[in-house]
Amino acid sequence: MSFDVLAPHYTWMEAVLAGGRLQRCRLAWLEALENSERILIVGVGHGHFLRRCAERHPRSRLVAVDASAGMLRQAERRARRAGVEPARLEFVHARLPDWAPRAEEFDAIVTHFFLDCFAPPELERVVAALARGARPRAKWLVADFALPPAGWARRRARAVHALMYGFFRPVTGIPARRWTEPDPQLRAHGFALAGRRPSEWGLLRSDLWQRGKLRM
Repeated sequence: MSFDVLAPHYTWMEAVLAGGRLQRCRLAWLEALENSERILIVGVGHGHFLRRCAERHPRSRLVAVDASAGMLRQAERRARRAGVEPARLEFVHARLPDWAPRAEEFDAIVTHFFLDCFAPPELERVVAALARGARPRAKWLVADFALPPAGWARRRARAVHALMYGFFRPVTGIPARRWTEPDPQLRAHGFALAGRRPSEWGLLRSDLWQRGKLRM
């Protein structure tokens, strides 16, 4: 899959269609990455989160991965214009689950509006590949679309999902036809939900997951 065709337009499309909602969702747990030496951002997209993360955590080194060369260029330009030191950044053009990090390489993993691109069998392989690169106390930030449990909010979300997949699947070639809950896969690889912040009546949510026993 590739978002190359959308890369030059993605920022204005998001602004028109969602305003600042998706970015607020991405940034909900930014503070939780404090003291993370190495951060992996997968599906970095246009780089708005990458820039804010690099600014907020100036001692962190960040690895940005995307299947779209166009999106990577956008992210790199945005970071460069913001004055982020190039030595702190690494950009990887790769497709998951074909690419995987080295074992226990990262203190934090970030997958914002990325896991919803995969159908169940591939999602399991993607989560497994990324979890391999997580250190024993690693954090995992997930911002994504979701389905509320019932009622009009669920019906509304289903309608939004139908429009979303109806557009992105043919345009970008994402394998998913519908949203798949990633929680079971994260738990299967030793992560526990430390915090969840839903928004837009449950259509969006921002999660903080942590590997190992949670500190209360």
